[in-house]
Amino acid sequence: MEYEMIVGLEVHAELSTHSKIYCGCKNAFGGEVNSQCCEICTGLPGTLPSLNEKVVEYAIKMGHALGCTINPVTKQDRKNYFYPDLPKAYQISQYDLPLCERGHLDVLVEDEVKRIGITRIHIEEDAGKLLHDESFSGSLVDFNRCGVPLIEIVSEPDFRSSKEAKAYLEALKQILIYLDISDGKMQEGSIRCDVNVSVREKGSDIFGTRVEMKNVNTFSGAVRAIEYEAARQIEVLESGGTISQETRRWDDSKGVNVLLRSKEDAMDYRYFPEPDLGAIVVSEALIRQMKDALPELPNKKTMRYMREFELPSFDAGLLVENRNKARFFEACTAIGGCSPKNIANWILGDITRILRENKQELPESCITPEKLVDMVARIEKGEISNAAGKTIVEVLLAEDKEVAQIVEEKGLGQISDSSALEDLAREVLAANEKAVEQYRGGKTNVLGFLVGQCMKASKGKGNPALLREIMLKLIEE
Repeated sequence: MEYEMIVGLEVHAELSTHSKIYCGCKNAFGGEVNSQCCEICTGLPGTLPSLNEKVVEYAIKMGHALGCTINPVTKQDRKNYFYPDLPKAYQISQYDLPLCERGHLDVLVEDEVKRIGITRIHIEEDAGKLLHDESFSGSLVDFNRCGVPLIEIVSEPDFRSSKEAKAYLEALKQILIYLDISDGKMQEGSIRCDVNVSVREKGSDIFGTRVEMKNVNTFSGAVRAIEYEAARQIEVLESGGTISQETRRWDDSKGVNVLLRSKEDAMDYRYFPEPDLGAIVVSEALIRQMKDALPELPNKKTMRYMREFELPSFDAGLLVENRNKARFFEACTAIGGCSPKNIANWILGDITRILRENKQELPESCITPEKLVDMVARIEKGEISNAAGKTIVEVLLAEDKEVAQIVEEKGLGQISDSSALEDLAREVLAANEKAVEQYRGGKTNVLGFLVGQCMKASKGKGNPALLREIMLKLIEE
């Protein structure tokens, strides 16, 4: 039997507010254990939470970015469960009336647009973190993460492959960073996801029993977890078994998941309205204002680059994933005078390499869009070679100099004088008669060697395209 996987994702993104969601404690990663918590986020009796307004604004921004309906009046609820890292024994979340609902996200999967439905986005507080180590028995708990503000983005079960899920996760991360509402640092737990997987016979419209996987902390881990769980379920069904609704823990280091517990339903959490917090009321004017202030989002920017500048999806994606590169590229194309594809090649190639080697960001360097456009235009006109461009870029990144000044100082001007290049080519051909005979005998690849010898003789200043033409003419003669 041929099976089809059905996948839905629940993504938890930590918001980069200065303080936590219900108290004034600092919201930052990496503090000393239990140094960033108070009586409110540790749930001591008699304390009262107070909602951080920025959390609501950040959630609304994400809702607009994903085309959601924003509910102007909503509430918060208690989700009751007992776990050692949850000192109150309940989590303040949202149940039946989320802040944002019914949206979608268009993502590129192998150059095809795939639309993923968004069920809801709601705000909630994070729990603490259990610490395990071989140096002590049992577990310890760090409450610093208690009360860190989260948005949970729940997708529809619209994924039919792990590739689609990965593309969606990468697109979500880019949007969170573009909106400046999360730092997107997965290594610090800023983005985590729960994965729901089921399988069904291909062609069927009935969903199978879904299994939820926790502890998925990387995009590549999500791919492995989805593929493993789908294969596990197919194996169970093929052997005559049935799939149980359950929660499993993904162990990425071993590439397997293990049973945690049978899957809870909403009734198991005994949701009820949070009695210590009033309703959340957001004016229609503020909702419209926040929508109007949205920047161009990365998935739309990527598609625009492909359409407007005819960039391959890979190049467009690389530019868009770094806002500094995207801004620089757009500033260059606004100036005009050279090919956008050539501009993209230099930004993604030598400029990125040199910046990485120097552990530097683009705005920290000396290069400007005007200078890069000047250099690329000179290459396209044949005034300087690509090899000279590599030398010029290194100087432009490090020093505040003009392209013309660098060309003159380093003698990088390209020789495009036909008669001078013809004399040079004749000398190279006379010195390499064997290569000429090989070319005439059918080994046409030696032409590259001969042009290279000309470039060497001209100290890199010869126009390679013109040299190739001259070389072919002379050999034929």
